[in-house]
Amino acid sequence: MTSRRLDPLGTRGLNRRQALAATVAATAAAAGATVLAPAAHAAPQAFPDKARTLQIIVPFAAGGGVDNAARLLADQLRKRLGLNVLVDNRAGASGTLGGKFVQTAPADGYTLLFSAATHVHAQNVLKHPPYDPQTAFQPVARVGEAPLLLVVAPNTERPTLTELLPRIRQEPDRWTAAIPAAGAPSHLATLLLEQKARLKLSYVPYKGTQPALTDVAGGHVHLLMDSMISLLPLAKAGKVKAVAISSKARSGLAPDIPTVAEAGLPGFEYVSWYGVWAPQATPAPVVKALNDAINASVADLARSGQFSQLGISPVIDSPEAFRRFIAAEVGQGAALLKAAGFQPE
Repeated sequence: MTSRRLDPLGTRGLNRRQALAATVAATAAAAGATVLAPAAHAAPQAFPDKARTLQIIVPFAAGGGVDNAARLLADQLRKRLGLNVLVDNRAGASGTLGGKFVQTAPADGYTLLFSAATHVHAQNVLKHPPYDPQTAFQPVARVGEAPLLLVVAPNTERPTLTELLPRIRQEPDRWTAAIPAAGAPSHLATLLLEQKARLKLSYVPYKGTQPALTDVAGGHVHLLMDSMISLLPLAKAGKVKAVAISSKARSGLAPDIPTVAEAGLPGFEYVSWYGVWAPQATPAPVVKALNDAINASVADLARSGQFSQLGISPVIDSPEAFRRFIAAEVGQGAALLKAAGFQPE
């Protein structure tokens, strides 16, 4: 039987020099294909890359409640992920300056937004919002919630809620409420209190909690509902009178202060909350890795008691659950603002 020699390079019929040249060219092409093929099908770099820096943008000034919570989370993420985590404060434009920075950042998981409930209400309170918070960002994790504290001026007589509510109803429009920021939890919680208790309040706008609290302490405005951690020091010092807290359960920071529901308005509940967002196009596996790391870090902060020192109750949630929560929050806020006749500014 005659054997048949295979000629895979197609050199049969060529002279020796031509055959050698064809063989060298084919070998070089094959080698090049071997080098290029793995690069074309290489798996994406696993997240996180420990050579990178994770940047957490806080859209408010350093030293506030949001900033303090963000820095606690950053410390835990640094330990858990083994990479550098930087907190960057970019305050301004009602929190949308920092939000815009994150929205336009590379969607690789290394630039995140840490903000409060105010973030999701941009379209409710701004006439020309720079983005839609529900579509411009990828929710990563809701990390905690905190009660608000209702305080009244120190010269207020009989400052219990059961006695205050009838008095306010009898004198519509005379009672004034300080509003530190439009669309903030303090604003929406006060609107909810007005609605649930069938009150009529006159609102006095401020640029921040401190000037609002100063005027309540001075007796220039009747009441204020805002972050418990911000108002409690003056309440303990007797500069304002604490009435009730807005959460479902009492706070360990001041267990003697009743909830609004206990104090005379059953069913009332409203809390501030904190969350983390990424640019909208961030890949799902990266979002999942971030969510896992953040949830584990929140659990660490709960065990250590560091969150509770800020009056924050930890929350562990999935990105999908966080997205649904945001939609409900925005819907409730829009309804409260519309009922109050609020006009975006």
